[in-house]
This record gives sequence, structure tokens and C-alpha cells, in this order.
Amino acid sequence: MSINWVMLLPSSTPPFTPLPNEQTLFTSPPRIALAITNPAHYPGKQQQKFSVGSSSGVLYLTNRRVIYIPDKAAPDLQSFSGPILYLHDSHVTAPFFGPNVWQALLQPVQGGGIPTPAGGVVELKFTFKDGGAFDFHSTYERVRERLQQAVQVSREAGGTSAPSGAALNGVDVSNVNLDELPAYKETSDGPLIAPIAPQIVAPTQPTAPLAVSQQSSTPAFSPPSEPPPGYEEAQRSGLNEAAEWSEVADERKA
Repeated sequence: MSINWVMLLPSSTPPFTPLPNEQTLFTSPPRIALAITNPAHYPGKQQQKFSVGSSSGVLYLTNRRVIYIPDKAAPDLQSFSGPILYLHDSHVTAPFFGPNVWQALLQPVQGGGIPTPAGGVVELKFTFKDGGAFDFHSTYERVRERLQQAVQVSREAGGTSAPSGAALNGVDVSNVNLDELPAYKETSDGPLIAPIAPQIVAPTQPTAPLAVSQQSSTPAFSPPSEPPPGYEEAQRSGLNEAAEWSEVADERKA
């Protein structure tokens, strides 16, 4: 992080000299306020007080750093810049009353014009009086995530010419893809076809055999052509017994 280290070019757009392979990705609305102070938490309260800021200016986000240029330059603040990977714990505060505020912890570097505190960081606040805080934050988070991935890949590959502790670890930012991921889209541009439910065929129940078929399978009954054995003797015995019972009855009557 550095103060008054940006090479200003008021007649150009943007009004500063970009670094090699640097691209401006976001330009804020006007009237952005900046405040750089000691952290409100311990040990920030225990160290020498530091505060610098501006009530109005323009904020720029590039693929390498955050840049702020005040509307009215002052001896203690003509410009501010800081590498993206030297910012930590960023978030947007949206109060019920008042403008949105983007906050982060700032890690100063030696010779950058910001004294290095005992805790190693200072607080950075951008107040968006005319909106744009969430747009800036979403772009910042996307760029920071891509840069962190590129640095991680570079470290895993091993061996760079960058000095130890360098934020980008020798990564060529021109090779880092910072475009937004494409939105999901169906492969076909035609209308979606509703899925067809499979046809369920009900199982057929076995039918009971017809009574006619059962009767037809049974052989027809035919009476015997001859009497069974002993039929005549049984008939004569029966007639004799009947005659005897008749005589007994006649005697009882007489």
C-alpha cells in the first residue's frame, strides 16, 4: 500500500499511468470518501494514532490494484494505491440511514507512506455516497479470487524469479482470465419438451374356465344294459319277506 505513489495524468482516462499489463475493470461514481485509520480493535488502540483521508474522489479497480484519486489533492494525500492481494477481510456495510461503506484491512509495505502498525494492518474505508458499493465489491472479489488461484498454481509449480513475499509471486496478470463465468444455458435453443411418462400395462388376470368346457371334459353317464349280479335273488328275497309280513298282519287282524 502506498500514498502519493500513483503517476497521475489528469488529461487522460483514467487519469493515471497504468502498470505493465494493467487493465481498469471498475470506475466508481464520483463523491467517494476515503479514510485510512488505525484499527478500532486491540492492538490498534494501543499504537500511535494514524489517520488520512479525503471526503470526495474516484475509486478505480484494475487487475492488479485498487487506486483512489481525490477530487482535491492535499499534501498528505494526492493518491492512494494498493495491490489487491494486500487487502484482507473485505465487506460492505449497509446501514439503515446513510451511504454504504466498503471496508477492508490494509497491509502496508515498507516505504509506502503508511507507517506499519504493531498489528501489521490498518483499516481502509470507502464510502459510496452515490451508490456502487456492491458492484465494486463483486468485481473486487472475483478479481481477487482469480489472482489467488493463479498465485497458488504458480507456487505449486515451484520456482519463480519473484522476491519472497511478493503478492503476485511473479504471476503474469495478462494471462489470468478475469472474465465472468458464462451463465448456464440449455444446449438446444428450441422449446423444452416435457418428459413422457412410461406407459404402465396392467397385468392380465387369468380367466376362469367355462363351465361348459368342464362338463364337456366329463364323460356322459349311460345306464347299464344288464342288472348287477344277485339282482334277481335280492328281488325274490324281498318279495318273500313282503308276503310273510302280509300273512302275519292278516293273522293279527283275525
